[in-house]
Order: sequence, then C-alpha cells, then structure tokens
Amino acid sequence: APDPAGTPAASTMPPLQVLGPPLGPLRPAPQAESRRPSTAACGLEECSVPADVVLAPLREALIACRPTVQKQVCDDIGRRLTVLGEMWAQGKLSAPVRKRMNLLVQELQQQHWDTADEIHRSLMVDHVNEVSQWLVGVKRLIAETRSLPTMPKDSSAEAQPGQEDP
Repeated sequence: APDPAGTPAASTMPPLQVLGPPLGPLRPAPQAESRRPSTAACGLEECSVPADVVLAPLREALIACRPTVQKQVCDDIGRRLTVLGEMWAQGKLSAPVRKRMNLLVQELQQQHWDTADEIHRSLMVDHVNEVSQWLVGVKRLIAETRSLPTMPKDSSAEAQPGQEDP
C-alpha cells in the first residue's frame, strides 16, 4: 500500500510545474494595458516623465481640498508630496514607481477614483520600501478629492465629451 501512495504523489508533482508558468504571463498583461495611455513618456524600462507632470496635479488637488479638509491633514499631505518630489528629483524612485504614479495622476485627473486607488494599492504592495514615506499622503489625497463636491474640471469634461473617447 505505501508504494502506490508514493506513486500518485510523484505523479502530481509535474502538473504543478506545468501550472506554474502560465501565472507569469498573467502579471505583465495588466501592465501592458496600463502602459497604453502613456507609451510616449514611459516605456517598459524607463520613465522620462518630469516630476512636475505628476506633482503639479497632486498639488492642485491639494489646493482644491484645503477649503473643506482640516489644515493638519492638508499640511501632512503637503509634506508627503514634498518628500515624493525630493525622492523623484534625487533619482530615488524606480521607473515602475514613476510610471505608475504618472498613471495614477492621469486617473485622478479624469476622476477615475477606483482606478487611482487600485494603482495606489499596487504601488504599496509591490514597492512598499520605496513609497512608504509619501504614498499614504497620495492615498489620503485621493480620498479627500473624491469626497469633494463636484470639481470644476467636471464641467469642462462634460463640455468636451469627445476627448474622452479616443
């Protein structure tokens, strides 16, 4: 009886190896989709987006939040955005982090809150050591911006609906 039991266990090992490789191609697929909007600025290995392209919209969102959000919260978000800017300027952020932050800001500008939050979560999971000092501020900014009454950019987006459908 022990010999037949050992044989099925050995025969189950190869299917595990066969099932392993398909998981690899599944991970790049979402990255390939998310790469689509900004292929000119961010490729697979590099991201030449200037820090201001990412930081300016985040700072604008912070300004929009100031009238309705506690000063202490806004000041904390502002400090964390400063840390983000300093790390970006010093070259301390990897290309994947810069690329995802560029995508996150694009989604934030288009008021795609869930997608922006999803990108935030992926950054926190995949690059925690690199982003932990400032990403909490970005998360709070997403949440506060989302809860604002209708943003001014909303009306301009409605006035030009053709631009959202490339």
